[in-house]
Amino acid sequence: MPKPILLLTRRLPEAIEARAARDYDARLNSTDDPWFRDGAEIARRATEAQAAGILCAAGDPMGAATIAALPDSVKIIATFSVGTDHIDVAAAKARGITVANTPEVLSFATAETAFTLMLMAARRAGEGERMVRAGQWEGWAPTQLMGVTLEGKRLGIAGFGRIGRELAAMARGFKMEIHYRDLRRAPPELEQGATFHGEDRAFLSAIDILSMHMPGGEATRKWLNAERLSWMRPGALVINTGRGGSVDDAALVEALRSGQIRAAGLDVYDGEPKVFPGYLGLENVALLPHLGSATIETRDAMGQRALGNLDAVLLRGMAAPDTVG
Repeated sequence: MPKPILLLTRRLPEAIEARAARDYDARLNSTDDPWFRDGAEIARRATEAQAAGILCAAGDPMGAATIAALPDSVKIIATFSVGTDHIDVAAAKARGITVANTPEVLSFATAETAFTLMLMAARRAGEGERMVRAGQWEGWAPTQLMGVTLEGKRLGIAGFGRIGRELAAMARGFKMEIHYRDLRRAPPELEQGATFHGEDRAFLSAIDILSMHMPGGEATRKWLNAERLSWMRPGALVINTGRGGSVDDAALVEALRSGQIRAAGLDVYDGEPKVFPGYLGLENVALLPHLGSATIETRDAMGQRALGNLDAVLLRGMAAPDTVG
């Protein structure tokens, strides 16, 4: 029996590509050529190959038009991500195409990135590193680059899912007080003493640091706007490792300039890889290139999980364990 044809839109870790090549007639993007940014090109390549499965990644344009243009041979789209904002899941379901993601395996790594940004923003680490690299550091001084400590601060977690809960566990080690905002209260065994807020204003006015872990979509688009920023304590910190579209960039830049927000740390951006130009001239914002899950261990685990979903559908004729929608 011929192996099912699998189209990989991105360059993936070596172990993942090796397994894909072993078990499938794999069509690799071995140079990470940017054709994956064009939905029509994804559909064209899938049609040309008569692919049975597509292994895509966050940001690939798998919207309704791309889904409609896919050949009937496609049975599953497995995404190398937890988020599925880039896939029109309803359109895929209407065509009988399974969509599967990679939950659970990247929670700790993404929480680590959020904590890294918290420390960078609080302790002005980005400013200090730029100073040293530019040859501008003239030695230790008592008032040089004074930031704020995380110890005892009230951390507000917007979105208390797996990543948010991992961040809360880390923050407890820094003696931080945990608050969270979500659609519903978590059970006590998950809450672990954290304070639940069912309303945005009460939540934002109670915290010193906001860490955003919201899902994407219109419901959360530009959630952190000028009004919500005004509800926060003067000198608060803003961290976002969730979705770039959840932040009104112009409003956050203005709050950073005015001092209403002391500093911010961002790993995700609206329309990335584009970055809102206003951030680039500010010293009090730490900018990372979407590093959330970027550890060797996590990316390998994500790939194995994605291939497990593909194997279930294409090799065993079963439902994908991580079916979305």
